[in-house]
Amino acid sequence: MRSPLFATAALALTASLAAFASLSPASSQALAPTEKMLPVSCPAAGKALGKLSAPLSRVSARLRAGEPVVIVAIGSSSTAGAGASKPDNSYPSRLQAMLLERFPGADIKVVNRGINGQDAPEMLARFDADVVPLKPTLVLWQAGVNALFRDNGLATTELLLREAIQRTKALNADMLIIDPQYSPKVLADDDIGPMIRLIDTIGAEEGVGVYHRFALMRDWHENSKMAFNAFLWKDNFHMNDWGYDCFARDLGRSMAANIDSQQRSADVTPTSLPRTSGATIPATGASAAVMAPTLSR
Repeated sequence: MRSPLFATAALALTASLAAFASLSPASSQALAPTEKMLPVSCPAAGKALGKLSAPLSRVSARLRAGEPVVIVAIGSSSTAGAGASKPDNSYPSRLQAMLLERFPGADIKVVNRGINGQDAPEMLARFDADVVPLKPTLVLWQAGVNALFRDNGLATTELLLREAIQRTKALNADMLIIDPQYSPKVLADDDIGPMIRLIDTIGAEEGVGVYHRFALMRDWHENSKMAFNAFLWKDNFHMNDWGYDCFARDLGRSMAANIDSQQRSADVTPTSLPRTSGATIPATGASAAVMAPTLSR
């Protein structure tokens, strides 16, 4: 005959097993070690990392005038969103959300024109079909990643990138070049250093800004001591949801700082206007966006 104590223990064990079996897959995944390793917020990058070298003058002017801003992101898989759990977590989608947060009331649209596996030759071939009809205010051009894995990629990058810049300028649009991501596969290529220097040189000579994605991600790994799998997908090459989000936040913050600087300069009261003691001119329309809170990280 079993004792009451044994029966009570058996019932408790049965209840525990039933509770464990009822756990949903989502609940189990929430306890996975890889999920615990993911940071909950974006590290604060140094100000020098996100400073753009050329003004986004057309974007600034259209925001100031209260006119729509169309941004076209063209590139390969890291623009298309490979590694993201859903399209809304790609960097162009996250960038649009960040810019609308930073400039409330503005009409800003970011269009994703990324296609997996493409490089500059394919991007230029579809430029007239995928970019020109959208009449962009700004073109975000992902450069140099797949060129690293192509024969003579470094040697042909300059000619192709300069052509992309000229075709964008012909649209009377701003352009921002985004350099390669920081990942083990990219680091293993001896041409990565020369590629980044080449992109910087071309940007400076052409008066086009360069966003240093490589430096941002290297800062995550080296200064914030984050493991690669904290911001890269399981292929250890493309970014994961967290990586895309923090990349988009930093890019958006850099763009907003660039736009704010121009709008502050434009808001300076001309000396020819009469001054009224104690009077201020309220900001209205798009210029009021300068007063919006700083983009959160």
